Amino acid sequence: MLLQEEREEIVEYGKRMSGDRLAAGTSGNISIYNAEKGWMAISPSGIGYFDTKPEDVVVMDLNGDIIEGWRKPSSEWALHTAMYKAKPGCRAVVHTHSMYCTVFATLRQPLRPAHYVIADAGVDTVPCAPYCTYGTRKLAEAAVKAIGDSNAVLLANHGMLACGGSLAGAYSLACGMEFCAEVEYRARTIGNPVYLSAEEMAEVLESFKSYGQPKK
Repeated sequence: MLLQEEREEIVEYGKRMSGDRLAAGTSGNISIYNAEKGWMAISPSGIGYFDTKPEDVVVMDLNGDIIEGWRKPSSEWALHTAMYKAKPGCRAVVHTHSMYCTVFATLRQPLRPAHYVIADAGVDTVPCAPYCTYGTRKLAEAAVKAIGDSNAVLLANHGMLACGGSLAGAYSLACGMEFCAEVEYRARTIGNPVYLSAEEMAEVLESFKSYGQPKK
């Protein structure tokens, strides 16, 4: 089976995504890009995450051609391939319909720096792409245009997308953005949040460059 390790990882994280309530039912999708092969493994369309098996995960190239797999790939495959083409360091994409990110996406408002963890996205404000019908190349193009230097983007009236150098990284970013969205939402129900300034966020962004364990 081609990209067996990647397919197994997608199954594992699909269960996490459902269990962590980042996606309801069969919504949302996950992919991993193997740059050496030039192939992407992506979750199948319309199959519950706890029912998905590694062989259900579809292997495609970045032109949308199926390399291996008998299942229909996620309807958002073009959204994923567009990110891999636009972001050379991207190796995984997690697309969720998580509640609080989707609330802001429905308002068509970006996530602002109510909490410094937003710096995980590499920016101080996570943008919101304009609305386009799900599963279309138009949506993929709009998301790429909106995301810019960020590693996360809201999709108007739809959800959120996170990119990472690994699936663990992309998933962690998706969780972090949902946390930031919930903090901002809850703060706004009480009053007016005091957002971190550009200077304060610049300091955080610089600090995040050396956060965590040193690379060997």
